[in-house]
Amino acid sequence: MGEGVFLTHWDDLFEVLSTSTFTDPNSKFTGGTFMRIRQPGKIDKNLWRLGNKESCIYLLEGSDHSMIVSGGMSCIVPDVLRQLETFHIDERRIKKLLILHAHFDHVGIVPFFKRRHPDIEVFASERAWDLLNTPQVRATINEFGRAVSDRLGANEAYETYDLDWRDDVSGTAVYDGDKIGFENAYVNIYETPGHSSCSISAYQPRLKALFASDAGGIPYRNMIISSGNSNFTKYQQSLEKLKGLDVKYMCADHYGYLTGDEAQVFLQNAIKAAKERRSSIEDIFRRTGDMEATVQEMLDEFYKENPDYILTPEISRGVYRQMVRHISNAMQE
Repeated sequence: MGEGVFLTHWDDLFEVLSTSTFTDPNSKFTGGTFMRIRQPGKIDKNLWRLGNKESCIYLLEGSDHSMIVSGGMSCIVPDVLRQLETFHIDERRIKKLLILHAHFDHVGIVPFFKRRHPDIEVFASERAWDLLNTPQVRATINEFGRAVSDRLGANEAYETYDLDWRDDVSGTAVYDGDKIGFENAYVNIYETPGHSSCSISAYQPRLKALFASDAGGIPYRNMIISSGNSNFTKYQQSLEKLKGLDVKYMCADHYGYLTGDEAQVFLQNAIKAAKERRSSIEDIFRRTGDMEATVQEMLDEFYKENPDYILTPEISRGVYRQMVRHISNAMQE
């Protein structure tokens, strides 16, 4: 009843950069390069990975302007500012910021950068703006952001910078099929609900870089965490929607980006992981016959093996409850 497809027998070997040969029976490869890169830095020409291990954002550079893809956690603001300086990236060139979904750990830097540079245009799905314009949602974002920052020992960011979401951040809605960015730094937008109702993914065809956020699954340690939080069925459908893309860089929002052969087959592996995860939840629910008992068993199992996972057990409890509610209802249809 694991969280996802296990890709190797290694555990967390890829803090900075490692390359290994792997055999994945679920892919078209009999072996190949396995690369998960967690260190901030340059990925390819005009593409950077910023943030920390747990929370990643990406910077696409155009000829005249730049765009941040994804909004990370609030506590990475000091890291991002240091990285912009270290990598000699001109912060003033950042003119666009793309939110991939409105969860607290994916919109955290947005208020800071929008207040610091009011001319930055912020993009998100229409549903994401509906949520971000809701006071209760903003309060939850702020509450969870502080809780996870405390878990990571990074609360000093709140003492130094104005990071909370209030009613002073607005932007532009984007839709399936839209193209945003600058010249060679544009991305194509795909609506990919299921992780959340507001999830979108972005793809840069020249670099073959996919920014699926949690709609593509989470590459944690040696597994893919299936993150069909709000609607597991739509999550699986969104994975199917993305699987035909030619991916050289799988730019995840948590735990770095993937390249090499694993990046090419990551979505296929995420599809298999989702099927296995759904089956395991169904099995637990059939045995317990109770949503809360199912959620508790899932929590106990996961945190016994992964006590340092980014989300607190309390936040994960809410996530699991959504998943079990949807899957148990679907079982009765």
